[in-house]
Amino acid sequence: MRLTRRDFVRTAVAAAAGIAVAGPAARASALPAPQGWMGALPDATSLLRLTIPGTHDSGCTDPGNGTEWSHTQNWSIGEQFQRGIRFLDMRCNGLQDHMSDSFGIYHSASYQGLTFDGVLDDCRNFLGRNPGEVIVMRVKKENGTKNDVGGDFERIFNGYLDTKGYRSLFWLGDRVPTLGEARGRIVLIAQFANQLPALQWPGGDNGVFTNDRFYLQDRYKGNGLMGLDSGSGSGSAGSGSSGTGSSGGDKYSYVRDCFDKAAADTNNSLMYINFTSYSDNAWPKDNAAAIMPKVEGYLNEHRGQPAHFGIVPMDFPDRYPNVLNLLLEKNFL
Repeated sequence: MRLTRRDFVRTAVAAAAGIAVAGPAARASALPAPQGWMGALPDATSLLRLTIPGTHDSGCTDPGNGTEWSHTQNWSIGEQFQRGIRFLDMRCNGLQDHMSDSFGIYHSASYQGLTFDGVLDDCRNFLGRNPGEVIVMRVKKENGTKNDVGGDFERIFNGYLDTKGYRSLFWLGDRVPTLGEARGRIVLIAQFANQLPALQWPGGDNGVFTNDRFYLQDRYKGNGLMGLDSGSGSGSAGSGSSGTGSSGGDKYSYVRDCFDKAAADTNNSLMYINFTSYSDNAWPKDNAAAIMPKVEGYLNEHRGQPAHFGIVPMDFPDRYPNVLNLLLEKNFL
């Protein structure tokens, strides 16, 4: 029996709060809580057909590791998984203590007090408890760090696969798999020089880019992103910010267009990746406050439309639970 969207959202919200929900008639077959939402979908479902909530700079949870300029998330990696996030944006480079076989997680030059080992252990623990789920992970060589490993990046990553024993945790292939093929594993999208049999992140920076697998919208800086609909942004309080704020107006046009293109691609020909995050003359939390209500408005406007929106990386999804629920809901229309 197919449940209504309202049933799904009530179940998801209640589960996140630890509340049991009864349902009408056959609610025993209720849609799953956010930590297990992929497990309810058929094995034959391609990831190309899904709407996958994600996070931008997924490991940047503490403004003490830099400043508020590098603070993009409040939830830990494990909590992101529990709340339904299935795409991680991991920015890696050499560990601060100069260990030659490990990565640290960075936001530009700011080390986040988190190792790639810890991230992979969080993934393994979550997938062990929820074997029906799949994690999609971008691994990017983050530039600008003091401990840049240069050309050794691929060697260190391969060490994670083999020497450290994480290979079985990854689904490696140069195509987008089905859920059945990838359950219990991480689908790697590599953004570093490599010879791996893996999906490769589209080339380019700060714009819209495509290759034979992906449509990427990651327009995150530029004059066109600041000042449109001037005055609707709140700015950033504190001595580290100019306080001019942002409306998120022009960035929203990029987000909206990517949503529209994904919905129109009924052949599921590409994986769409649609970053809602952007840089402006304000802290990430204030930019999120400017754009996320616009994203929520779009999703509400198209709530009844059976469509996939691809991967949607966000800053601070904990502050916008309606957006997260509306994205998850798309998979069950």
